[in-house]
Amino acid sequence: MDNRINLQREQLRRGFSIYVFHQKVVLEVDFSGSLWGYTEITIVPASSELKTILLHSRQCIIQSVHVGAYAADFVHNDPLSNLSNGISEPDSHRHPELKRKLYSALQEGDEGELSIAIPNEVSLKPTGLSGPTFSDFSTPEPQAQPSQQVTEFSPIVVKINYSLRNPTEGVQFILPTETQPYRVPHVYSTPSCPDASRCWVPCIDSFWEKCTWEFEFVVPRYLEEQHPNQEDEPTDAIPTVVVCSGELVEQVAHPYNSNKTIFLFSQAVLTSVQHIAFATGPFHLHSIPADSTVDDPSSSSSQPLIYTFCLPGQESFLSSSTATLRSAMSFYSTEFGSYPFGSFKVVFVDELPAQRFDSSTLALVTVDMLHGEDAIEPAIEARQALSHALACQWVGINIQPKQWSDLWLVNGLAAYITGLFLRKLLGNNEYRFRLKKDMERVIEWDNGGMPPICQPQHYDPPDPSILPFVNLKAPLVLHILDRRLGKSGTSLGLSRVLPKVFLSAISGEMQNNCLSTHAFLRMCRKVSSVDPRTFAEQWIYGSGCPSFGVQATFNRKKMAVEITMRQECPAFKVHESSEVSKVLMKPVPFFEGQMTIRIHEADGTPYEHVLDIRQPFKRFEVPFNTKYKRVRRNTKRYLARQAAAQAAAEGDTEAAEAIGMIDMGFGLEVWENEQERENWKVADWTEEDEGLMSGATYEWIRMDADFEWIATLKFEQPDFMWVSQLQRDRDVVAQLEAVHALAKQPTAIVSSTLTKTVLVSNYHYQIRCEAALALVNCSIRRLDFLGLFHLFKLFLRYCYDPEDSNQDLFTHNYIPKPNDFSDLSEYFVRKSLINGISRIRFENGKTPSVVRQFLIDQLRYNDNTANPYTDAYYICTIIAAAACSNVSTTAPERGELLPSEVRVEFTSEDEELLKQTLTEVDRYRSMDRLIPSVHNIVTIAALEFHMVLGVANLIPSHPRVFFPLTREGNYVPVRIAAFDGLFLTKWYTPQIMRYILAVMANDPSRAVRRHVARSASQSLALLVQMGEMKSNSKDSESLLIEEDGSHPEKLKESKKTEMDAMIKVLRKDREVGKNEIFRDFAVPIVLAPDVDHEVRWCMLKLLDILIRPVDETPPTVRIHIPSTPVSETPPSLASAKIPLKPLKPVAKAASAKIPIPPVAPKLKIPATSTPSAESPRLISIAPPAHPKIGKPKGRPPKLKPGHTPKAQTSGMSTIDYRASRAALKKLNANKHSKWFLQPVDPIRDHAPDYFTVIKQPMDLYTMGSKLEQGMYKDRFEFQADFRVMVANAKQYNMPGSFVHNEAISLEVFFEKQWTIISKTLDQHAINNAEEAEPAPKPAVKPPRILPPVPEAKFSPPPIPQPQPSSSAPARPTIKLKMPSQSASANVSPKAVASSSKPRKLKVKPLNPVPVVESSTTIEPDVDAPPPPYIDDGSHDLLQEVLAIERQKDEEKRQRLKSQERAVNGSSSKRKHVESSAEDDILALATPAKKERATPVAVTSSNGKITLPGSKPPKAKKEAPVAPVQYSGASSRSNSARSTPVLDVPRSSLKGKEKEISLPPTPTTAVPPKPKTQPNIQTLPINEKRCKDILKALMKTPESTIFHVPVDPVRDGCPTYLDEIKHPMDLGTMSSKLARGAYNTMGEFRKDMELIFSNCRKFNPPGTYPFICADAVEAAFKKEWPKATEKKLSWGEKRGLQGILTKFVQEDLSFVFREPVDPELLGIPTYFDVIPRKDARDLRTIRQKLDSDKYETVEAFEADIDLMVRNAITFNGAESEVGLLAVNVHDHLKAALATWRTGNSKKRKDTEKSGSQQPTKKHKSG
Repeated sequence: MDNRINLQREQLRRGFSIYVFHQKVVLEVDFSGSLWGYTEITIVPASSELKTILLHSRQCIIQSVHVGAYAADFVHNDPLSNLSNGISEPDSHRHPELKRKLYSALQEGDEGELSIAIPNEVSLKPTGLSGPTFSDFSTPEPQAQPSQQVTEFSPIVVKINYSLRNPTEGVQFILPTETQPYRVPHVYSTPSCPDASRCWVPCIDSFWEKCTWEFEFVVPRYLEEQHPNQEDEPTDAIPTVVVCSGELVEQVAHPYNSNKTIFLFSQAVLTSVQHIAFATGPFHLHSIPADSTVDDPSSSSSQPLIYTFCLPGQESFLSSSTATLRSAMSFYSTEFGSYPFGSFKVVFVDELPAQRFDSSTLALVTVDMLHGEDAIEPAIEARQALSHALACQWVGINIQPKQWSDLWLVNGLAAYITGLFLRKLLGNNEYRFRLKKDMERVIEWDNGGMPPICQPQHYDPPDPSILPFVNLKAPLVLHILDRRLGKSGTSLGLSRVLPKVFLSAISGEMQNNCLSTHAFLRMCRKVSSVDPRTFAEQWIYGSGCPSFGVQATFNRKKMAVEITMRQECPAFKVHESSEVSKVLMKPVPFFEGQMTIRIHEADGTPYEHVLDIRQPFKRFEVPFNTKYKRVRRNTKRYLARQAAAQAAAEGDTEAAEAIGMIDMGFGLEVWENEQERENWKVADWTEEDEGLMSGATYEWIRMDADFEWIATLKFEQPDFMWVSQLQRDRDVVAQLEAVHALAKQPTAIVSSTLTKTVLVSNYHYQIRCEAALALVNCSIRRLDFLGLFHLFKLFLRYCYDPEDSNQDLFTHNYIPKPNDFSDLSEYFVRKSLINGISRIRFENGKTPSVVRQFLIDQLRYNDNTANPYTDAYYICTIIAAAACSNVSTTAPERGELLPSEVRVEFTSEDEELLKQTLTEVDRYRSMDRLIPSVHNIVTIAALEFHMVLGVANLIPSHPRVFFPLTREGNYVPVRIAAFDGLFLTKWYTPQIMRYILAVMANDPSRAVRRHVARSASQSLALLVQMGEMKSNSKDSESLLIEEDGSHPEKLKESKKTEMDAMIKVLRKDREVGKNEIFRDFAVPIVLAPDVDHEVRWCMLKLLDILIRPVDETPPTVRIHIPSTPVSETPPSLASAKIPLKPLKPVAKAASAKIPIPPVAPKLKIPATSTPSAESPRLISIAPPAHPKIGKPKGRPPKLKPGHTPKAQTSGMSTIDYRASRAALKKLNANKHSKWFLQPVDPIRDHAPDYFTVIKQPMDLYTMGSKLEQGMYKDRFEFQADFRVMVANAKQYNMPGSFVHNEAISLEVFFEKQWTIISKTLDQHAINNAEEAEPAPKPAVKPPRILPPVPEAKFSPPPIPQPQPSSSAPARPTIKLKMPSQSASANVSPKAVASSSKPRKLKVKPLNPVPVVESSTTIEPDVDAPPPPYIDDGSHDLLQEVLAIERQKDEEKRQRLKSQERAVNGSSSKRKHVESSAEDDILALATPAKKERATPVAVTSSNGKITLPGSKPPKAKKEAPVAPVQYSGASSRSNSARSTPVLDVPRSSLKGKEKEISLPPTPTTAVPPKPKTQPNIQTLPINEKRCKDILKALMKTPESTIFHVPVDPVRDGCPTYLDEIKHPMDLGTMSSKLARGAYNTMGEFRKDMELIFSNCRKFNPPGTYPFICADAVEAAFKKEWPKATEKKLSWGEKRGLQGILTKFVQEDLSFVFREPVDPELLGIPTYFDVIPRKDARDLRTIRQKLDSDKYETVEAFEADIDLMVRNAITFNGAESEVGLLAVNVHDHLKAALATWRTGNSKKRKDTEKSGSQQPTKKHKSG
């Protein structure tokens, strides 16, 4: 998309624009640590409705704001400073919550921290119309509709007065301290964090928002304190200078204070605030003069001005460090166009967190870049850094990337043109050598672990860990693009493209000066006529580098060289097995292009051939030009070359140079003297070698001669050909390839050749250094360490010659001559020789003692007195080489460096040499304290020396070596090196840990704070790997891994296991993971408002590693509403503005409808409906004075007489409240409700006129608040509010808009749900009205002492003795009526007369039917208006069944515990009712699957219940106990609500239905019949589970009284056996279980329930035995579902496990194998979209499958569907992950279908063989 269009849309969204307009900043700087002033921002409104302006401003203290000269209201909220809000007590285990708060705070800050209300006095006046006049530099996009004109408004000025005090980010104050009293004070803006700009000036902090700038700085004239009587200016005082982006306009004295100076700057070029910087302090100015070497003398006056600044005391370094800036400016201006600004300034400042900060016209550079004229290495580094800083002014500052994905192009172009300048400065050989080394680094990195350098699908800045790779590869890609464009014949490559690009930016043709990859490639195609699309797909949009295997053979018949080329792509191989990785990383499977090869034929003539690579494997036939081998010696070219050689030998260099020397080392005196050859042990070619050489048809072949491939080339040719290439090819890259090839073929000839290479000064010094290092490979015993001899011989040139010319070099003492580094090439070769000598090893990994003594001598006798250059870096090289030489390279047995490793070969000689080395190193370290080296690099090298030997366990690793140098006052790089050493010791001891944390939080050096924070977590991994921390487990098993490469999945899994083991070790370590110091201070450091942002993130990473996070509840989605001072009327939040009505007394409501029955004095019935103890059922109560019939489970809630639930204070019934709450829950979870979850905020939602259009705002949050506060009288008011909300959305949003469509979708969803709920509740009201009939008032009996049935159980008091039949009318009855139509009853109703004796009605748990105990009779004709959505229910049946069926299986076990209570009412723990109310309502509203029809029982006129098919003792007079099933809301049959369905005992029932049974008459002493348990009565006994239940129950302290049978004498209850006819106890049950007396689980449960019923029958409520029965019964109900839970069969479980195991091994499953980690994947909002409880993945599903959490295969399939649905919901159906999820779904469904087919076939085969299995469900009876 066009970047300018993006900007315009962003400005329209925000409501104003600062594009092409102005910002003025006036600041006064107080060097004690504060800034104050004001800024004026000129903005252009984009709408007349603009009410609020949002700006970015952090850390600033806003004093006042004026808009158009009028004072304005404002709100300033810095979210990062309020991280600790809401955290009462820091807990280290809650670090994930801290991370989320930090993410949220950063997201809030994106909109703007400063909110300004436009005063009413400011009018927004339109000035006219303007069209879109811009045309982008990139490819224009097709416009779907013609561009519309935009109304322009007159600009307004916003003035903000603000101040800064001790800022943490954005501005750095460098002040003297106690430890550094002589530090020079200075202040500068610093890129300390990504949003550093907003930290020092209110602004629009955007990379692409640009404007012109004006700056005014007020600073003290001098920082030195003047004497009060001194009037004149101090002669030695240094005035304060301000350097800022832009051009200095003037410097004036302060009009009111002569001790202050004002600096005025102006920046006329449009610039982003992120490219604005300033620095102020007593800087020394050095002006770089114009280049006098330019041909045109008049051009010197037009050359841009270059100024450099440094702190006092560093003036001597300034000119030498910046000497090349003018030549760089001239080169860039000549090659790429004019400098885009007026001047360029470089300021060297202290404590800069990065090496450089590039801004417009100004570069802030660290003082470490300064160097003297005697430095060598720093000079090269400074030239590259400063020339790159100047190049960034052309591309990087003036030209910006269009999108973040184009950052590679901008950074690459800056590095590319810097390389071109270095080629001019340092030479072509140095340039090509660096390119080759960079290519090798890219090949090493880009092997599958790095993404493409350009990812258009990524809109965020690249990760900091990837950016160095992008910056390295980008200029190389541009280099090979230049090589390929240059081959077109009509182009000079990028040398023609880049000037056009820079010219378009200066001329204004490039809109907003934003360059895109597409536009750049289009320019390349236009200039060169070469289509770069294939190149771009491979090298820019793809990842990886090719690897070529090349073989060359000469075919004499065809007179051609046959070249076989095989291409492989390592990156593609890594991701080949993963489709997801291929999509994300985009590895290129095959690279196309042309490769140039150069064949140097027999006569010495090079012939170039171009190979067109179009397939991975191909054999090329390259024609050979020399027809006969003998021509090789007779050609004119050969004779001419021989003549040139003779001329060169005679001293005629011109003749030699004219034709080209035969050998780079031709004429080397050492090599020509036989005696010297013998002294140097020069090896000559053997006759056999000579024969091979003379028979060769070509001299050598050079692959990729034009250097246009970033590739690995594996090409083998004989060593004499490599020698020829090294000696005769003038290309430095060819020489480097030859050196590397020869290093792999160690022979005496190779050693001699490499030695000659080092000696010959005609070679580039880098090639000589590489040859010296390659001699290490020739230092082997097979060659009698010839390579070491040659190294010593080469180094002997820098030492005093031995007295004996035949001195054995392996015993000689090498006393160096005084240093003279005037020849820089020899200096670098000398360093390479030392490095090479230190790498020599014996077979046992030890360095020869002569090598270690050699290095000691170099340290001991080094003399630099007469050297014009410093030897500090040379000393560092020797110290590093000494550390290397003392460490053995033999790998330990287990690949670790263990402190306990025993080095048996460590001899006394080794100890003595190590002691001498330590002495010399410590001597240099002491000297460095007295006479400091450049940046104290010798001290740093000494610290690294101690680190290496400490890790190798050669010296004790103790913190005291490093600790003193970590303190403040030491040079920052020294402190960093000391901290590195400290982190390799046991730094986690409490004292050092406290110090480390204090440094992270409070150290004045930002660089030290960040380095310590980064190193803390990295060092822990090193310490674990080194064996400093061990776990108690056998770690050898996890660390000893054989890698054969055949099982990458196993290898990856083993690495993950090892990583988990390491983290476990750290967390369990007493001194690390359980370190109290860390736990106490880590979180406060994270929450501190002034902590560095990088330190905060590193501390969170450390908490992730060391502290196990606490299990969290799923996060609540909260939408931040930015503060706004706009004087609009916002919607009142229901939670805060809803008036609470006083609770209505119960008596008032009860008197109107239902009085409290006098027969149950303990029963408290409120005026409104109250939920029952467990499962609610709609049971209508008879008119006044009639108690409720039916004993519910458990006791009723003991409510106070005047208590009414808060949500029902306005009169809403319980059933309406639950229905509304259930509907609200489903609405909130609906995917279309996103826009309705919170009240509309005009600012946040960009709807400034919302409250003008909508007078009655409504949203789901407000509806929920009103519902909970009791502001609805019934559910229809809730429905009305929803319709108001939808009507508002439709009214404000035009038809066809997204929100309008979402409102319609949500409305359709709500109406369907509401229709189902309303129909169900209305039917309940009708049924309950029919069930309630008047009954005579029962006689009130005095309470009995032994043992009455508790009156609080909603049942009439029991009758203690037989009563005449005349007392029967005193009992209330339930009248059950049959409806006119019954879909569930297949048996014709049969009336059976029941006995006239009183019966007790017992309610047994049936299906999970929600029950609502209602004290009122619901009138359907009053409360049930016609539903607005007409539906017969057929559509919703299937939808609701599918939605609820997945929940039912999970809820079965919970409902079994909560609903299957004993008939006589347990007083055990009552589970929560309100929490499951929504699910109960949903169950009421959801028709379920049909069940088999059951016999139906009807009542006679007197209301007694009878059972068909049962055996009455007296015919048709008295029926036994029978279960009655109500077809209720969960309605497994489709009969009406009032239909009682009698259920004969059968195993298919799930044990969750209610059963109504009649008790025996009091005259018959028959114990109460246990309730029937479906599925339990026929379930075979599981002795193990039953024993476990008994064992668990006997462990409860309350079960003691049930362990043994009751003894009437011992227990003091003589009448016990008279009242309890069937005693039972746990001991008796255990005995029966042991002797096999139980056949089914139902019998076992019947005995258990008998224990509790006996206890409650004999003991009154509230007594200790009664309470014990409740407690033990609760424990039994907790254990019982475990014993009877339903789970998959062994075969089903095994089959599903096989499917998962096979699928996980497939590549398709990659995305779903592990749970989603939002932090690791960078998607912190995942659990906001997908609730944590609904998250599914293959690992979670496998765990649930293994732990028997699935009852059916369908439940398993439901989880698979949920996993796929989650992926599609979060990523989108058309996304890559969404399409992958669909494939996963289809794959698994096919696998399940195949598995089912196989099972079905097996079952059929089994049935045919006669072995039938019993069916799972059968009827008993």
